[in-house]
Amino acid sequence: MIVPARAIPAAGDGGPTVAAYAAHERTRDLVKRAFPRRRGRMILCRSAGELGEAFARTLVDLVVVDVAGPTDDTWKAAGLAADFPCTPFFAWTPLRAADAPTVARCASLEFADVLGDGIDDTALRDIVVPMAFTARFATALEPAHGELGLESPVQRRAWRWIVGRGGRPVRTDLLARALGVTREHLSRSFATAGAPNLKRVIDLVRVIAAAELSKCPGYDAADVARVLEYASPSHLTSTAQRVCGTRSASLARLRTGDIIERFLQGRGRSRS
Repeated sequence: MIVPARAIPAAGDGGPTVAAYAAHERTRDLVKRAFPRRRGRMILCRSAGELGEAFARTLVDLVVVDVAGPTDDTWKAAGLAADFPCTPFFAWTPLRAADAPTVARCASLEFADVLGDGIDDTALRDIVVPMAFTARFATALEPAHGELGLESPVQRRAWRWIVGRGGRPVRTDLLARALGVTREHLSRSFATAGAPNLKRVIDLVRVIAAAELSKCPGYDAADVARVLEYASPSHLTSTAQRVCGTRSASLARLRTGDIIERFLQGRGRSRS
């Protein structure tokens, strides 16, 4: 789904949210083809200001920056990589010999990769998606099901679906539908044998995502609450206190293991 930077929708299940700083028509066409409808959400940005607005409004999984013939505004857009290190930035360039200084500058900004126009066109999606925030988040958290006592088939399938949302809101009716069970059956079967209940596990994953995003210099607590679609910053704070006994302003100092350890200290149950 291609949307203007000023009308960003809520994240969904159709793939990563990709922001592209694309000054050239060829680059815009390329990213549209790589992320068609239902395979991702594309936010096309024509200025560094629009790219910054995208980060302020939604959870951006990855960024492609067209650095062919870079301008001052191009480098302002590229410089956002330092503010949002949780989100991988990729440079798009023809990779001519004259582009060596541009590539070197992208490396100094710690871009995840430099992609070649005319070389990586057909592989763009396959190259960048595995490094997207949500993909890495899900891969890192998936093994934690054992520590949380989520070992039944239903629990493990639900856990994979929840972490695959990257900290975005999870509707239990959609989760139940994806698993082929009723919402009531899912809630009852999830919290068996002393395991945490479903709503509290959803809260746990969202707080872990909030902690990761809080480590980005470009975000404050209010920004994190907004992009993860909490009702308000105070809602994020109250959720963090239930899950790990701390306010949202202190999440940045906690590692994922710290949050899970605190969660397991009697914070895994809530009213259904």
